[in-house]
Amino acid sequence: MTTVFVGGSRAVSRLNNVIRKQIDELIAKNCAFSIGDANGADKAIQQYLAERKYPYVTVFCTERHRNNLGNWTVRTVEPPSHRRGFDYYAAKDRVMAQEAQCGLMLWDGKSRGTLENVLNLLDARKRVRIYLAPAKEFYTVSSEEELRQLANRFGLRLAIHRQTTLHV
Repeated sequence: MTTVFVGGSRAVSRLNNVIRKQIDELIAKNCAFSIGDANGADKAIQQYLAERKYPYVTVFCTERHRNNLGNWTVRTVEPPSHRRGFDYYAAKDRVMAQEAQCGLMLWDGKSRGTLENVLNLLDARKRVRIYLAPAKEFYTVSSEEELRQLANRFGLRLAIHRQTTLHV
């Protein structure tokens, strides 16, 4: 079973028909979903999967989950410290990127966390389907160069802050 790391920006909190269709295609292939517990894209995707009573979902969190709308299995990842901030929440994302075979990200073109998720997947040589909210379309990238080309095409500035430590 293919595991897909799904997630995205907190600003992308509603799923349009383009996004739903992409998720439906993954459901039709019986993919497993690894998803975070944040508000925004994570919560919206969880809601959609819960409405479909889709069983192959694991919710990743640090310490305790914030959202688990389908009452799925929860996987807790030890954060690098107990001080909440970017690295605290990114710990679970790095594990999901390592374990998944590919990614599906809903990106507003600004979110640092979503960009880091895309880069972590690309570093692990995994393809990523990116829903770019400003364009309202999906694009597939397989390298950092392809991501840069996509960003340039839409005038997005890539503020890349590399995270190299993986806490499991």
